[in-house]
Amino acid sequence: MGVGDVSKRILLGRKLRSAQLGETLLPKRIALPVFASDALSSVAYAPDEIFIMLAVAGASAYVWSWKIAIAVAVVMLTVVASYRQTVHAYPSGGGDYEVAAVNLGRTASITVASALLVDYVLTVAVSISSAAQYAAGAIPALIGHEAIVASVAVLLLAAVNLRGVRESGTFFAVPTYLFMFAILGMCGYGLLRLLSGDLPDAESSHLKIEPQDGWDGPLTQVALIFLLARAFSSGCAALTGVEAISNGVPAFRRPKSKNAATTLLLLGLIAISMMMSVVVLAKQMSIRYVDPHKLEQLRTASGEAVPEGYEQHPVISQIANGVFDHFSPGFYFVVTVTGVILVLAANTAFNGFPVLGSILANDGYAPRALASRGDRLAYSNGIVFLAVMAIVLILVFDAQTTKLIQLYIVGVFVSFNISQLGMIRHWTRHLATERDPAERRRMQRSRVINTFGLGMTAVVLVIVLATKFLAGAWITILAMGFFFLVMKGIKKHYDNVASELAADETDNALPTRVHAIVLVSKLHKPTLRALAFAKATRPNSLEGVYVSVDNAETNRLLEEWDERNVGVPLKVLHSPYREVVKPIVEYAIAIRGANPRAVVAVYIPEYVVGRWWEQLLHNQTALRLKGRLLFTPGVMVTSVPYQLRSSQIAREREEREETRVRPGDLRRGRGDRDRQVQ
Repeated sequence: MGVGDVSKRILLGRKLRSAQLGETLLPKRIALPVFASDALSSVAYAPDEIFIMLAVAGASAYVWSWKIAIAVAVVMLTVVASYRQTVHAYPSGGGDYEVAAVNLGRTASITVASALLVDYVLTVAVSISSAAQYAAGAIPALIGHEAIVASVAVLLLAAVNLRGVRESGTFFAVPTYLFMFAILGMCGYGLLRLLSGDLPDAESSHLKIEPQDGWDGPLTQVALIFLLARAFSSGCAALTGVEAISNGVPAFRRPKSKNAATTLLLLGLIAISMMMSVVVLAKQMSIRYVDPHKLEQLRTASGEAVPEGYEQHPVISQIANGVFDHFSPGFYFVVTVTGVILVLAANTAFNGFPVLGSILANDGYAPRALASRGDRLAYSNGIVFLAVMAIVLILVFDAQTTKLIQLYIVGVFVSFNISQLGMIRHWTRHLATERDPAERRRMQRSRVINTFGLGMTAVVLVIVLATKFLAGAWITILAMGFFFLVMKGIKKHYDNVASELAADETDNALPTRVHAIVLVSKLHKPTLRALAFAKATRPNSLEGVYVSVDNAETNRLLEEWDERNVGVPLKVLHSPYREVVKPIVEYAIAIRGANPRAVVAVYIPEYVVGRWWEQLLHNQTALRLKGRLLFTPGVMVTSVPYQLRSSQIAREREEREETRVRPGDLRRGRGDRDRQVQ
């Protein structure tokens, strides 16, 4: 086992057989934190965004905060109810993409796919960037290095997911449940103190908020509606991640649809409870929270600007500081698990994106590499691609959550709308053929739910586009358009390739002759083996080909060739510029040109080494030559390997490694009998 293999095993763990795929499926108690961490973690920033948007008009606008939260909660319940219909109707894991493909056609499905791909990338970027901001607030040394911290966190998260969904789910379960306990416990205790009249004010309650230019003075009805719409659209960030469960149904244990629907309902109820509690407590504690880049809005009680370097803590941090004013461990516990959950929230995307990528790849809309499972039965290429894209976004936007949030939720609401429309058509189509009265009533009820969901999500999408387009949503729309065109281009390429490769009557015709050439560098064992193999194929003509770059070496080879009496003529190609690849390619093209219906068979002797560092000691002429000949029509390339002793030692080492009994093998039921079967 080479250094690369050892490193891979340390990072990913032992390989899993394809038959062990069932062992990676998730029970509900693990599936909830795996797929719901994104939506739950939005509690850490969605309330902040509501207050930031309302602060534009001053603290007096905070009176609308709980009403906006209720509106967001109604939309979330509607979306949850709608997706419960989806997971029952389409349990294969395609989610919105499959719904659109089956019911609305190719264009709609590609639109949904491009929206979801963008949203998954933004989910990782926003969650990790927010966590980096929390970390910088707790550790001053990290201030100014948030982008680097976030990038490292993405890499670590990708590494955990590469070990497999079951292991990553177990890893993420405990922090997610701790976050639920921390937030619900904090809010429950805070509401009890509120009822008893003992709830203190927040640390920022003494500050005043100066309205931004154009928002001071009494607001007109139009201005108020626009303000509330902006706050509502930002608060709808709480809905991101809901769709991940419909894309991840195959990861659930049986009965898959039922378990996924139950998990979806739990997600909705928990997320709504947490968000409503945080918003209500923030309002009752008189929190003052503005855009971190516009701290000049904050004023002291005397009307002066806040001191330079003033640190504005997130909403949850301020609530925890007030609620646990006599119990500091409670404050640190809440802040710590909130920062952790923001990192782990990206795990929702790391589970949804690779599955969607594999479905797109199987349908021909994405590179086929995304459909391949890695050593740990995870879609490794999709995980790596997602990590790279998220890191690029984090570095471009310097891990600023407020900037990234403007790009957020556009894609997910585009997919929401198309999915609801597709489900309406799904139920309508089935109602046309269904005759059972009970089943028809169920379908009609489901269609009503999806119709109401379409109306709600359509209104939200219009509001989001109207309020966020110039603030950054246009970037998301451009990205969606880019992915849309790329996927159509990939599909066109695969279709063209399939058309070209389709067999017809002309493919039965045999070549008129086969001209075989064996490449010669020296007259040694690899060359003799290649000559023997070429003779065994019985070509019409056979010759050795040698590229001469040094006259002395050429003369020695010719003498040795005659002395050994190989029985095959040797063709010498002179290369005054010491090129090796080009003369051979030109010679093969010349042979092919002289007889267009002939085939030129090129045999390349290669010797195989077993250690990674030995590769560095040998040039890669054969590899470069094969790369050039692959693009030459009518030329067939055959490698004739000659294994050196080091390669056999490496193979023997691998065989010993495979038969070695490891700790825990017998407990897992993978003893000697399993190895013999392999």
